[in-house]
Amino acid sequence: MDFKDLLAYKKGFDLSMLIFDISKSFPKEETYSLTDQIRRSSRSVCANVSEAYRKRRYPKHFVSKLTDADGENSETSTWLDFAVACEYISKEIHSDFINQSKEIGKLINYMINNPSKFGVKTEK
Repeated sequence: MDFKDLLAYKKGFDLSMLIFDISKSFPKEETYSLTDQIRRSSRSVCANVSEAYRKRRYPKHFVSKLTDADGENSETSTWLDFAVACEYISKEIHSDFINQSKEIGKLINYMINNPSKFGVKTEK
């Protein structure tokens, strides 16, 4: 299996692209702050999931990279809160994106708690 087949990766990628599209409408003064930060953190979710999958020979590295992915997902959620507070996105879009982020978080945490289901050799 390829990391691109992982549900956490697919859903993370989809949310990242939605965030990219909507952040195009953010004000120019946000280019190097909110716009950049939310794009980076949302993309980092997928990057860390892919790295974790490639490091599955090493259980601690696998969990560590997934923990990083979970942290980036939480950071994205925080930036979404700022985006709605600044009225750059609607409350409806915010709610939809937050719900997607929560689902991604659950998928990542499932991987963290069940590494053997993803090809990680755990100690017995």
